[in-house]
Amino acid sequence: MRGQLSDADLDELVEQATVDAYGSEEQLTGLFTMLSEHLAVPFKTVILGVEATVEKVDLLPGSGIVAICARGGHRQAIGILDLSLPVPAPQGTKWIHAYRHWGP
Repeated sequence: MRGQLSDADLDELVEQATVDAYGSEEQLTGLFTMLSEHLAVPFKTVILGVEATVEKVDLLPGSGIVAICARGGHRQAIGILDLSLPVPAPQGTKWIHAYRHWGP
């Protein structure tokens, strides 16, 4: 998906998410809001060679935007930028690329 989005496309997404934001914390919250509203969850991913399910995204102080991943009864927060995306990627992944482009 990243290859399909130009820098101009990504700038536009970031602008859309941060239009009313003052400062980096509010911008981060705007990007999180767009991700939580548009990323289609749950979806499968692979973490250290083990399949897990991304159940939701969250905003954690000091960690930024994370994916809450589950396998069995275990849950773990993984930085959304460190997450392996399946092929095909779930709908709304453009917001992950916008977050990366914004540069936390």
